Amino acid sequence: MEAHKFTAAQRKALEGLLDDSSPAVRQALLAHFAQHGRESVELLRHFASQPNHVLALHASWYLRELNFSDPVTEFRGFIRSLNYELEPGALLLSRTANPGLDIGACCAQLETMAARCRQLIAEPVTAREKCRVLNRVLFHEYGLRGNADHYTDPLNSYLDQVLARRKGIPISLSIVYLIVAERVGLNLEAVGLPGHFLVGCYEEKVPFFIDPFNNGIFLTAGEVFILLRQRSVNASLADLAPTPVREVLCRCCRNLVNHCTAANNPEHARLFAEFVAEFESTHERHAQP
Repeated sequence: MEAHKFTAAQRKALEGLLDDSSPAVRQALLAHFAQHGRESVELLRHFASQPNHVLALHASWYLRELNFSDPVTEFRGFIRSLNYELEPGALLLSRTANPGLDIGACCAQLETMAARCRQLIAEPVTAREKCRVLNRVLFHEYGLRGNADHYTDPLNSYLDQVLARRKGIPISLSIVYLIVAERVGLNLEAVGLPGHFLVGCYEEKVPFFIDPFNNGIFLTAGEVFILLRQRSVNASLADLAPTPVREVLCRCCRNLVNHCTAANNPEHARLFAEFVAEFESTHERHAQP
């Protein structure tokens, strides 16, 4: 049967069904997209490039299920797009190592965590009180923790594995914290310190910082500097500034270069080194006046 272009009404209807997790709906959509071949690829790639990250993630899932996408190519496209959002970026990065990753399941787990937080937050409350709720849910109810015993295990850096194993390193646990915070309407920032990673809250008069690797303890700026000095790291006030999403994801890739090398996986180490170079060259090109 010859495939025809989707009408505007059909495109709108398909867009509304993409996030339906019903197995029957998913199977029906997969069959429909497969029937329309090239037109489906164009439509799904259009949805995957949209600012609505939920829509983009589900469109990407259909592209993968239909073997219309390649994880490495898809992440390279994300880097070059300059449309950096933390949740999609972290999931797409993880999928380069685990092509069978179920993005929908990861998103559902993050939403379950966020829903539990929303259940416990009784407005009006301060940002600090909301962070206490996140700490209770993530570190006590879900048991997320820093993997100090096997710090260089590459699995600590992949978002899906952090959620499955409930352990990670400072940057990956901070990513989970930031994603859940965003889902509950809490405006927090990534803070990439030299040798460590925190989450920063700048909504109150005096900023404070959260250490997800250490069960979400709260730190003042002074306490952060003490922590760094104990590690023989010299830091300045500039180090407490928010870290852009681009640099968060690039730093994940840098960590994976080192950790995959330590795990005797040179192929993945080379791949993540290529991603670092891609981030840096893309930034340099677009930073030119």
